[in-house]
Amino acid sequence: MKRFLVIGNPIAHSLSPKLHNYWLSKYKIKGNYEKKLINDEDLSGLILKVKNEEIDGINITVPFKTKIISYLDYLSEEANITQSVNTVFKKNEKVVGINTDTIGFELSIKKFEKFIKNKIVLILGAGGVVPSLIYVLKKFNPLKILVTNRTSSKLIELKKKFPDIKIINWGETPSADFILNGTSLGLKLNDQINIDYNKIGTNKFYYDVIYNPPKTNFLKQAEIRKNKILNGKMMFLFQAQQAFCLWNNFEPEINDEVIHLLDD
Repeated sequence: MKRFLVIGNPIAHSLSPKLHNYWLSKYKIKGNYEKKLINDEDLSGLILKVKNEEIDGINITVPFKTKIISYLDYLSEEANITQSVNTVFKKNEKVVGINTDTIGFELSIKKFEKFIKNKIVLILGAGGVVPSLIYVLKKFNPLKILVTNRTSSKLIELKKKFPDIKIINWGETPSADFILNGTSLGLKLNDQINIDYNKIGTNKFYYDVIYNPPKTNFLKQAEIRKNKILNGKMMFLFQAQQAFCLWNNFEPEINDEVIHLLDD
């Protein structure tokens, strides 16, 4: 029987088990997918279990996407460039780290290119998934990418990876066309992000990588002001589809039933 995990801290919000267990059941694969709350000291033991084939695959969420890298034998190109891993498994006797967030994000925003190409992008946050967002956004040729974060240390690391991004102060609200929340602010219902929505204006595109809750205060505030909004549900589904394929050697279908599965 196959065993899969998603690890993080916090982890209660994750809908990964619901999705992956649905696919395992649908395709009659004997296995189970669970969520596990962990701390830094648990990483080495979990990777050892992958090495010993006690665990067939692990998804990684905040705050371990970079921390897990030192325990791995090999990184994919995207994982190496972004220094972010969200999928781990054993292949050819090596424990491999992959970043499926990149393809997940790219597929989720493909039809919204008009909000990105030759436009100003503002990213809130600098950790976890943000390097993946920048990696993908650069393919769409934005005019410039502005990044802000509550602490400067992560911004310094991000600037080393992507020297052409522009750093702005947290709480500063520049002119922007595509505004992304890459922080964890929004997981709690009372979370607020310190930006001036009125200054940004209307007819812009707001994207939140958070998918649970489906409409964060960030998206609610944007919608009130007649902006286009999108949460991270499709990104989540696409990245999960890629992870499932890496572990089970075929691509599960994303249909209406799967999309609405997360709404229950």
